[in-house]
Amino acid sequence: MKKGFVYLAGAGPGDPGLITVKALEAIGEADCVIYDFLANPALVRREGLEAVYVGKQGGDHTLPQEEISALIVKKAKEGKIVVRLKGGDPYIFGRGGEEAEELVKHGIPFAVIPGVSSFYSAPAYAGIPVTHRDFADHFEVVTGHRRADDSEADITLPSYDPHKTFVFLMGMKNLAMIARGLVTAKGFPSDTPACVIGWGTTTRQRSAAGTLETIARVAEESAIKAPAIIIIGRVVSLRDSLRWFETLPLFGKRIVVTRTRQQASVLSRKLARLGAEVIEFPTISIKPADDTRALDEAVKSLGGFGWTIFTSQNAVSLFFERLAGLKLDARAFRDCRVAAIGPATAEALEARSITPDLVPEEYVAEALLAELEKPGVQGMRILLPCAAEARNVLAEGLAKLGADVTRIHIYETVVPGDLPPELRDAARDADVVTFASSSTARNFFSIIGETRATIACIGPVTADAVRKLGREPEIVAGEYTIDGLVDAVTKYYSKK
Repeated sequence: MKKGFVYLAGAGPGDPGLITVKALEAIGEADCVIYDFLANPALVRREGLEAVYVGKQGGDHTLPQEEISALIVKKAKEGKIVVRLKGGDPYIFGRGGEEAEELVKHGIPFAVIPGVSSFYSAPAYAGIPVTHRDFADHFEVVTGHRRADDSEADITLPSYDPHKTFVFLMGMKNLAMIARGLVTAKGFPSDTPACVIGWGTTTRQRSAAGTLETIARVAEESAIKAPAIIIIGRVVSLRDSLRWFETLPLFGKRIVVTRTRQQASVLSRKLARLGAEVIEFPTISIKPADDTRALDEAVKSLGGFGWTIFTSQNAVSLFFERLAGLKLDARAFRDCRVAAIGPATAEALEARSITPDLVPEEYVAEALLAELEKPGVQGMRILLPCAAEARNVLAEGLAKLGADVTRIHIYETVVPGDLPPELRDAARDADVVTFASSSTARNFFSIIGETRATIACIGPVTADAVRKLGREPEIVAGEYTIDGLVDAVTKYYSKK
C-alpha cells in the first residue's frame, strides 16, 4: 500500500492572510486537512478536499488528542497527503510535538511548517509591540494552564523584570489567579500595565487594557473570553497611540459579497483591508451557452463588424475562450473597434491585448449608447456578446440609430445550488449586503427571502432592480465600479 505524507502546519493566529505561502501550498496539495478550532475555516474550503474538524475549545474536545493522532496516522496509511492544520504554530504550546512522535512511531514521513504565533501577532494587531527599545528588550511566553493530568494546579509564574514583556497563552480561565499571583508571589507592581486580546488578528478582535490590579475586572466588563492572550509589561502603554486594526473604518462590520466565486476575491480583499468580516455568498454562477454556433460564426467574421461591445468581464472571458478554441487571437478584430461598458471590463480586455476604443464616463448602457451615437452607427454591423438576461437598452437603441445589431447570448447567470444553511443564516444577519449587478440582487432575495442588512449597490441600474424587489438601497455608489462600491460603504459608516 502506498504510504502517505503528513504536513504539521501552522494556520497562523486567525487572520487567513497570515498563513504562510508554504502552508497554503501544502493545503493545495492535500487530500485531507485535519484542522483545529483556531484554524480559519476559510483555509479549507476547496472543492474535493476532505476537511475534518477536530477543534478543542477550552475543556470541550471534539476528539481526544489520542484519537486525533490516530486519525492522522489512519489517513496517512490510506496513502493520502494529510495536512494537520493547527492554530498559530504547531509546536508552540500545542500538541504538534506529540503528533510528530506518533508519526515517527508508525514510520510515516512528515514535514513541519512553522506558523505565525498569536503571542506576537495578536499584540501587534492591538497596537502593542512585544519589544521596544524604550520599554522592553526581551520577552517571555508562558502557558496559562498546565496539562490536565498534572496533579499540581499552579501555573509556573515568571519572575518580575521591568524591562521584559510577559505573554500568557491559554490563560483567560486563570486570569484573576495569574494577576494576583504575579503581584503577591513574584513582586510585580500592582500598577503594571496589562492587556487582554480576544480573537486576535480577526475581525472579531476585542482588546481591553488595565493594570494587574484591574485587568480581571476589565476583561469581565468587556466580555472578553477565550480564545485570548494576556500581555503584561510597559509596552502595553503604547496601545492607545499605535492601535491600527480596531480603528479601521469597516472594522467588525459583517459584509456579504454576492459576486460569483471567481469574482468575489477582488471585492472581498478590498473590504477585508478596511477591517470588514467578509461573507462570500455567491448568488450567481456563470453557465456558458451550450450552443456556440452563432458565436463561432460571428468570431470567424469579426473583421466585418464595425464595433464589438462588451458589457461585462464574463462576456470578455467567454468570448476569448471561444476565440482561442477556434485557433484565433486578438488579430481577428482587424478593423473592428471595441467598446467596454466600464473600467473593469476594459481591464479584462487589456489583459488580452485589446485596448478599448471607447469606455463611457458613466458606466451604464445608456451612456455607452450616447457615446456611440456621436460618430454615428447608421448601416454599421455591431456585435453584442452578452448574458441572456442582459437589458435590451443597447441592442434596441443601436437598432433605432440604424445599426445592424447581432446580439448573441454567450452565457446565462444561474443560482448556485450548494449554499449551506449556516451561510444563509450569516447573510440574513449581516450588516451590509453588496450587489454588483441586478442578477446578484434578484438571486440573493430569491435565496434568502429577507435580510436586516443595509443594502449597497454598485450603481443606479442595480439599485432600481433592488427597488423592484421591495427594498430601498441605503448605499448607491457614485462611481459604478468595485472601488466606487467600497468607497460608498466606507463613507456611509464614516458618517454614521
